[in-house]
Amino acid sequence: MTISNQTWRHKLYWLVLLSVVIRGFLAASLELGNDEVYYRLYALYPDWSHFDHPLMVGLVMQLFSFDLFFDSELFIRMSSVILGALNLFIVFDIGKKLKNSRTGFFAALLYTASIYSFVVTGIFILPDTPQQFFWLLSLRLMIIILPSCPNKKINGINMLWLGVLIGLGIISKYTSVFLWLGAGIYILLFNREWLKKKWLYLAVLLTFVISLPILIWNIKNDFISFTFQTERVGVAGYALNINYLLTELFGELLYNNPINYILIIISLFMLFKGKIGIEKSHIRIILFTSLPLILLFIGFSFFRATLPHWTAPGITSLIFIVAVWMDNISEKKGGLTTPWPLKLSVLLLSIILMIGYAQINYGVIKIDSTTDYNKLGSGDPSLDLYGYEQIGNEFALIVERDRNNGSMKNNTFMCGNNWFPLANLDYYAASPIGMKSYGIGNLDRTHKYAWINEINGGFELGMDAYYITDSREFHEPYEYFSDYFETIETADTIQIYRGGEIEKRAFVFRLKNLKEIPKNTLIKK
Repeated sequence: MTISNQTWRHKLYWLVLLSVVIRGFLAASLELGNDEVYYRLYALYPDWSHFDHPLMVGLVMQLFSFDLFFDSELFIRMSSVILGALNLFIVFDIGKKLKNSRTGFFAALLYTASIYSFVVTGIFILPDTPQQFFWLLSLRLMIIILPSCPNKKINGINMLWLGVLIGLGIISKYTSVFLWLGAGIYILLFNREWLKKKWLYLAVLLTFVISLPILIWNIKNDFISFTFQTERVGVAGYALNINYLLTELFGELLYNNPINYILIIISLFMLFKGKIGIEKSHIRIILFTSLPLILLFIGFSFFRATLPHWTAPGITSLIFIVAVWMDNISEKKGGLTTPWPLKLSVLLLSIILMIGYAQINYGVIKIDSTTDYNKLGSGDPSLDLYGYEQIGNEFALIVERDRNNGSMKNNTFMCGNNWFPLANLDYYAASPIGMKSYGIGNLDRTHKYAWINEINGGFELGMDAYYITDSREFHEPYEYFSDYFETIETADTIQIYRGGEIEKRAFVFRLKNLKEIPKNTLIKK
């Protein structure tokens, strides 16, 4: 006896509903992280592209927040909550095409259990959020059309849609170009008939046209984004460092859920031993779109520090192999139950979410043991998502007091020398009281603020500014701003409470009378 396809789909509906409720709650109740408040600037100051990434993350943020008319944490992250739900349906459909609805549901469970999929792209708003959506849609379409006959018109039209989807993926995040690499490898090795058809070349052209905003912006800005991204992964002149590799692999293990990660490794081993039955064309497409991305960044990690979410789209693609393997196991037992590794993977995610939420908002685990007044909380990474709202509330009172007693001019601005925490302070402290934020420093630190400075009207001699630094990463203002302002003085100290205790401090400084117009410089070599 087996459970019907309709029953597995009903299980999917409940999974999607539960996922949306949990992710929506967390999206609304956690403060924005450093990257999220920064990418909010893409929506607030839209452009053809941006210094760090293309434009799509700003577009989806604008779309789901009604052009930031609703600018709470929930609405800024709403695209992640909604697209995360749609992704589960796409994942289910891919698994169903690989084998059956049960495989689709198992793939959806694995996807849900992934910290990258559930949290990084499903709660937080990052370039990975739209990329994940278009990556999965592209992978689904590739499985349908790449092995098929190019002579059928419907397959040609679908190839055009693939070009559109990959183009949208690329203007989400550059690494989506690996989708065309995977498709190209498959076509060259296993279905060269596509090379004779106009559809393929028109699809590539569509991808290029959709990606043109990236090129237009970089031409206008001396290809600075390409220079920046190349510098992040360039290995020339760097010595082999095994610690970078270990950090990358450990990060991948955590980001993708340790159980998922181990299941992927085992399933790949079993696949190459011929013990998992998947149609060859399907497995080739999955491997060609995932392994090049994964192996490239693992290769970089031998020499440079990398970030584990760079490989995550490729690793996510590999969960479908695990899903088929789990389906084989379930089938041998009658097909009525969900294999225990999948349940354990979801359970582990649930535990991580509960502990993480309690730690961030209540500090239930005493992580930091720092006693230095200026470094309180520096050892607790959970404070990255906590305390800025308190800073904003207290800062508003400080500004009101200073204006009332004449300590500062009315046209003051928030000043910072790094895009973070300046973007945090911009969202939680400056914007709520109508204050502009400016970055002063090199482009490799101020990033988009170099352009925002000009949009906000630039600097004028005689302006006053506030500078805030907290005890997690305390930096004296004198080393950064003494050349620009006549006077730098302490304004106040803000105590940030969590769980009834002081967890970190924010130090507010007054920077008075701008005496020299700051100039941003190119990236340091």
